[in-house]
Amino acid sequence: MQDLWNFALELYARAGVEQACLELQEAGNDVCLLLTGAWLQRRGVRCLDERLQALQALAGPWQREVVTPLRQVRQDWRANAGQDAELAALREQVKKLELQAERILLDRLQALAENWPDEAGDNDWLVRLAEGNSATLQVLRGAVDPP
Repeated sequence: MQDLWNFALELYARAGVEQACLELQEAGNDVCLLLTGAWLQRRGVRCLDERLQALQALAGPWQREVVTPLRQVRQDWRANAGQDAELAALREQVKKLELQAERILLDRLQALAENWPDEAGDNDWLVRLAEGNSATLQVLRGAVDPP
């Protein structure tokens, strides 16, 4: 079984996935949860309410208290970093911290879900996690379940 971090990196590198994830994030979705859902979907793990709730309960506080504040600082500094080399360097460090925080979250989500068995039933994690069925979500779904 491929670990979640490497699965996420591989998926994110596929055509259109990075942009789709950014659009889903802008719409208020948790991309780490979506990537976890894609990983579980690829493995054939059944999507159950209690599993969804467990993932959301784990991810929510980390996103709110760690990832989102780092992302906000990075985004707030974008304009000024274009004219200030020292701020640009600090912004890059914040970007690395944000990525590290996301990796920690993915590691925690994997630890929670890695022993969930493959079983028949509803395994459409992406629709359940993305709160809707958009064209952007279809890009991500297509990358997870290629024709």
